[in-house]
Amino acid sequence: MIYELPDPAVADHLFANSTDTVITSALQWIMGKVYADDLQNPTGAMIFLNVFVFFAGEPNEELLQYKPDSFNGDFAVFVPQNEEWEACIERVWADKAEKFSRYAIKKEPDVFDVQKLTAFTQEIPKSVTLQLIDKNLYTQCLQNEWSKDFVCNYKNADDFLCNGLGVVAVENGRIIAGASSFSNYNGGIEIEIVTHEDHRRRGLATAVGAKLILACLKRGLYPNWDAATKISVALAEKLGYHFSHEYTAYRICPYV
Repeated sequence: MIYELPDPAVADHLFANSTDTVITSALQWIMGKVYADDLQNPTGAMIFLNVFVFFAGEPNEELLQYKPDSFNGDFAVFVPQNEEWEACIERVWADKAEKFSRYAIKKEPDVFDVQKLTAFTQEIPKSVTLQLIDKNLYTQCLQNEWSKDFVCNYKNADDFLCNGLGVVAVENGRIIAGASSFSNYNGGIEIEIVTHEDHRRRGLATAVGAKLILACLKRGLYPNWDAATKISVALAEKLGYHFSHEYTAYRICPYV
């Protein structure tokens, strides 16, 4: 049987070697939910946040097939702890599991060049402004599929303004790009960065990313970056980060 853990701390030891901040956020009881095979002494566990599912401990087929009632997406992204979990995912989900690579970025608090980042924020078209996400922009983010992940993991606008942080590029009153906290944890955020497909190659991703990093530094927060593509890695490196390593994930579709 699978249980939602009322106290995520009982699964800390299973994720002890993880550096992913989404896992940190869930274990700190800030965002995301933790499920396990036992309420007190789990041997296998998983963390859900948005479409991401992280697995740790002993591979467990029941965990791999468990889908919380609150999950309403068409697909999920599984992140296995090791090769044993990979083999279990492939066995359970077979041709529904599409294996791909993600790219971890080093966590280096003192690596950022403030002067360089500030210059990036100014290299945008005159018609575009960079704005911190407020209540009105929070609502606008939710109105578009491409931008909803900037804020959708928060309960409401007040929750986001209290615990999250985001910057959007606005042109003619409309959001056209943004960098925001997909999640947050004690001392930092996990960056989500997207540009609307009609406005790419205008320097907007660089600008909003730089602006968000500067806002984090001002507040004493670490702006963590985890890349889904090599393009994202290149942008991270442009902003001052350094590549760490490639790791395996699975897109499960359909997730039913």
